[in-house]
Amino acid sequence: MKKILNSDVSNVVDEMLLGYLTAYRNYYKKVDGYNAFTYRGSRKNKVALVIGGGSGHEPMFSGFCGAGLADAVACGNVCASPNPQLIKEAGKAVEQGKGVLFVYGCYAGDNLNFDMAEELLQAEGIKTAHVRIWDDLASAPKERISDRRGIAGDVFVIKVAGAACDAGFDLDEVVRITEKARDHVSSIGIATLPCTLPGNEKPTFELADDEMEYGMGIHGEPGIERTKMAPAEVIVERMYAELKKEMDLKAGEEVAVLVNGLGSTPLLELNIVYYDLYKLLCKDEVKVYDADIKAYCTSQEMGGFSISFMRMDEELKKYYDAPCYSPFYAKGSIGDAATKADEDEDDLILEDEETVETNIVRTKTGELETLGGEDARNMLIYIADKVMKKKAYLTQIDSAIGDGDHGIGMYGGMKKAKKKLLSMAGEENVYKLFEEAGSQMLNSMGGASGVIFGSLYLAGAEGMEPKARIDGDDLAKMERKSLSAIKERGKAEVGDKTMVDALAPAVEAMEENAGKSLLEILKAAEAAAAQGVEDTKNYMAKFGRAKSLLERAIGHQDAGATSVWLILQGMREFVEDKMDI
Repeated sequence: MKKILNSDVSNVVDEMLLGYLTAYRNYYKKVDGYNAFTYRGSRKNKVALVIGGGSGHEPMFSGFCGAGLADAVACGNVCASPNPQLIKEAGKAVEQGKGVLFVYGCYAGDNLNFDMAEELLQAEGIKTAHVRIWDDLASAPKERISDRRGIAGDVFVIKVAGAACDAGFDLDEVVRITEKARDHVSSIGIATLPCTLPGNEKPTFELADDEMEYGMGIHGEPGIERTKMAPAEVIVERMYAELKKEMDLKAGEEVAVLVNGLGSTPLLELNIVYYDLYKLLCKDEVKVYDADIKAYCTSQEMGGFSISFMRMDEELKKYYDAPCYSPFYAKGSIGDAATKADEDEDDLILEDEETVETNIVRTKTGELETLGGEDARNMLIYIADKVMKKKAYLTQIDSAIGDGDHGIGMYGGMKKAKKKLLSMAGEENVYKLFEEAGSQMLNSMGGASGVIFGSLYLAGAEGMEPKARIDGDDLAKMERKSLSAIKERGKAEVGDKTMVDALAPAVEAMEENAGKSLLEILKAAEAAAAQGVEDTKNYMAKFGRAKSLLERAIGHQDAGATSVWLILQGMREFVEDKMDI
C-alpha cells in the first residue's frame, strides 16, 4: 500500500513525533533524548498519569495527553511497546511526589516493559501503580479477562483516570476509580481491510475483497470469525449482541458509547454504524448517556471499526463529564455548548419505510385510453418500483464515467415519491399527483439529479389547471413544459450527454403523434428515448464529472438519459397492461 514516508523509514516514529510536537509546541514538551513528551499545563501536587504504547495507532496515545487527561506519553516503535528506560523517564518527568499511575493496553510487550519501568522508579523511591486495559471481549474468554487486549476502550479509561488524578485523590483511590472504569468497559471490533506497517511491503494480514473478520485485533491478531461482507445493520446487530451478552445489559441501564474507526473507514460509514446501533439500544431500552464517533484508536490504513460501551453510574459520570482538552480530544471545556436532549426524544429515528414492490391495482384490464387519478397514482408507484429495482444497473452505468451515485439518487428519490403517493389514495387531480411525486424527488435526491428529475414531474404539472383525467396530448404538453424547465435550469441541449438527449426526442415524438391514443404516444416516446440513450454513446460530456474525460466518455451511455427511458417505458407498460415487475 502507498505510504507517505521519508527515505529512511527507520526514523518514522521520531519524525512523526517531532511533527506532532512542533505543531502543538504550546501544549507539549519533549522529554530530552526519548520519544516521550509531557503536557506543559499539568496541575501540580497530584498523582501523575502516564500513558503509552506502540506508535501507529494515532491519536492513541499521543492525542490523550493534556488538561484533565494524561500528564505524559511514552511512545514505542510502530506496533511495539516503549522500552523500560523511556517509560521511566516519562514518569520521572511528571512525578510530583504523589506517585505515578501508568495506564496502557494489555499486551505482553507493554506489560513487561511497564512492569520493569515501575521497578526502576520504585528503586528510586517513587511510588507507582498501573491499570492494564483489557476491553477487547473477542480476544479471550471472560474467565481469562486479564489476557484480553486493550483497544478503543482505552479512551474511556484514560478520561476517567485523568479526572481522578486532577481531583487530588491519593494513588490508591485513583487506582480504584480507574480500575472501576476499566471493569465497566467492553469493546468489539471488525476488520475489513489490512494495514501495512512503515517499511513493510506486505500487509499485516490478508482479507479477500468480500470478507470481514469479527474480533480481529488492531495488529491483525486473529478474531473470532471470518465471514463474507454484510450490510451495516447485520454487522452492528452481531457486534451489539456480543456486547450485550458480555455486559449483561438490562433495560434502564446507561452506557457511554464510542464508535471508533480503525484508520480508513470514513465518517459517513461510522455515522451509519452508530445510527444502527442506537436503534438497537433504544429497542432494548438501554439509555445512551453520551456518544462519540471518531477514529481514536487506529492501525494505519486498516479498514473497519470497533464499538465500545462503558456502563455508567453516578460516580463514573462525575469523572467522565469533567472538563478536559487536548488537540484531539475535548470534553466540557467551553461551557454549555450543548443542551442535553430530553430522555424521551426519539424524533431522530427514521421510520421503517416499505421498499418492496407494491401490488399495483389498475381500474381495468387491458389498454388505458386516459389516466384518472387512481391510475395515474398507481402508474407512478409502478415506475418508482421499476426504477428502484434498477438501482444497481444505473449505478453501473454511472460508475463508468460519472460519480457512481446516480442509481442511489434515483432509488432514494423514487422511494420518497412512492411513500408520498401511497398516502394520496383518492386524489382526483392527476397533475397534483405528478407535482407531489416530483416535489419529493426534488427534496430528497440532492445534487443536480434532484433538481432535474424532480422537474421531470414537478415542472410540467405545477400551475396546471386541475384535471381528473388526462390523455396523451395532455401528457405531451406536461412533458414539453418539463423539458423547457429542465433546459432552462441545467442549460443542457441535445448532444451534451445528459437526460435531455432522451427527453427531448421523446417529447418531439409525443407531439408528432398528437391526436393518437395514449398508448401510441407513449410507444413513440419510449422508442425515441431509447434511441436517445443509444445516441449518448457517441457524445462527449459537457456537464458533470464525465466532462473532464473528453473523448474517453465516448462509448458509454448516459445514466440520466437511461433513467428517462426507464420512466417512459414504465408509463407505456402500465398503460398497455404489460407490467414486468
